[in-house]
Amino acid sequence: MGIGTLFLASISTGIITQDELRWVTRNQLEFSRCEQATALKLGQLIDSGQLQLGCRI
Repeated sequence: MGIGTLFLASISTGIITQDELRWVTRNQLEFSRCEQATALKLGQLIDSGQLQLGCRI
């Protein structure tokens, strides 16, 4: 899994799972500068309510 793939999947469904969020936090120290910006954008979308924490079926 990559942060770009995760970002696109989250944007298209409006949902991010707990496992995906856990993956982001565990791997954030290894992210490039661009990947860090993408992770920050995910956080902003969660904070603003545009992404929900849930599960995809």
